[in-house]
Amino acid sequence: MRANANSLAMPVLLACLCALPAGSAVERSSPNPHLRDTHSAYLQRASREPVEWYPWGAGAWRRALETDRPILLDLGAIWCSFCQQMDRESYSQPDTADFINRHFVAVKVDYDAQPELAATLERAQAVMNLPAGLPLTAFLSPSGKLYFGGGYFPARPSRGKPAFRQVLGQALRMYREQRTEIERDGFEVTQGE
Repeated sequence: MRANANSLAMPVLLACLCALPAGSAVERSSPNPHLRDTHSAYLQRASREPVEWYPWGAGAWRRALETDRPILLDLGAIWCSFCQQMDRESYSQPDTADFINRHFVAVKVDYDAQPELAATLERAQAVMNLPAGLPLTAFLSPSGKLYFGGGYFPARPSRGKPAFRQVLGQALRMYREQRTEIERDGFEVTQGE
């Protein structure tokens, strides 16, 4: 798919494979407290990552408003190989997790457990001319405006595509520098209950 000319729908990158050395991932010794009551295998697996994941819901939105941070939303599934790859390459890495925990409120959504939300996010991707498929990586304002995103992002620059850390930096800059445009032009996503 092509990105449109809208400044908020920046060109988004296609997936590519990028290998990391074995054993480079880090897991928590105990599950993330925000995900402890989940029945989702996808969220249970994420609870051991160093990213402070929240489930979709009021707690995440409240935290985003309180801290004035954008939301990094990861929609995926336990059966999705690119989701597992992105978890391993990026979300399990301490330096990336630290950057996310300091600058974003991270929300993990299970595609199979929340199909209505998944459909809304996929519709938002289409409207904003972003690549479709899983994982879906989305950036939202605390008011619920989706303003940037894509699919799988490699951990390192590859074949002319920036690394996920570069994408995180771009999303953060957009949030800080284009708030008016984000609130005006972003796709409205219903906030969690």
